[in-house]
Amino acid sequence: MKNYPTLDDIHQARERLRPHIKHTPLLRAEKMEKQLGCQFYLKLETLQITGAFKIRGALNKSLSLPKEAITNGIIATSSGNHAQGLAYAARMLGVKAILVLPVTTPKIKIANTQALGAEVILFDGDTAARWSRVYEIARENHYAVVHAFEDPLVMAGQGTIGCEILEDLEDVDTVIIPMGGGGLISGIATAIKETRPSVRIVGAEPALTPKYYHSRINKQRTSLPLKNTIADGLRISVPGQNPYPIIEKYVDEIVLVEDEYIVEGMRMLAKDAKLIVEPAASIGVGALLAGVLKVRPGEKVCTVLTGGNWDLSDLAEVYKPAA
Repeated sequence: MKNYPTLDDIHQARERLRPHIKHTPLLRAEKMEKQLGCQFYLKLETLQITGAFKIRGALNKSLSLPKEAITNGIIATSSGNHAQGLAYAARMLGVKAILVLPVTTPKIKIANTQALGAEVILFDGDTAARWSRVYEIARENHYAVVHAFEDPLVMAGQGTIGCEILEDLEDVDTVIIPMGGGGLISGIATAIKETRPSVRIVGAEPALTPKYYHSRINKQRTSLPLKNTIADGLRISVPGQNPYPIIEKYVDEIVLVEDEYIVEGMRMLAKDAKLIVEPAASIGVGALLAGVLKVRPGEKVCTVLTGGNWDLSDLAEVYKPAA
């Protein structure tokens, strides 16, 4: 099987997912435009069924698997949103879901995953170690593995966001996409670049986890020590093997955003757009606030607000006015 999604795969995913997910709104954030320096649009995956985009890829993959492959159950690891998407898919299909989550996962993501009927195993280790544990458990129990970003069908599911952006904003100039494992940006970039090559695709990474940024400089996949960033959904130290060549082919720029600007982005979205997002989702706004991405006043820029699943107590700290 090929290790990348085609535009046809993404179109098939769209038809497969159409009865089950939301075509999320794309809204213009006019109140934010003067400060950000462009016409600014928000793709609201925070309003997706599980509060994040990950349900698209998880469900597309799960619906594509033969019934006998998922009889015993499906398993993955995740920082939390893929877990919820996979748990939702498993419940819909009537099978067991097992999710191996980092011990640092926000409590709300753990609770939401369990509320969907999944078994949660907390694991203290980096991304590579967690995936090793997943494959070990899968072999022992004959579970089907649904990888959060390496699987082409998962990437194709995420790519349906790109189709919706082009449908709702035909003349978009630039799309900013958060970069974690790389599955989201791989799918969206494929959908957009193979339909409208002139659109600029920008990947935004936390400055504390700049794996794809350094991989581009080094012209090869480059793993980095895992550091804590407020954007827990993007806290991955190893670039995806399958997403990497797609990103190199289709992503025009990769920018790094310091945590302080990610937080400022969250505050701005709450204040001026009345939207509550998790830190990973605000990184596109943060990139513009930090000035690491150059835009023009008339440029139509869209960012994907990837999710809104974050503990309310942590949100209270972020939104609390500075002393």
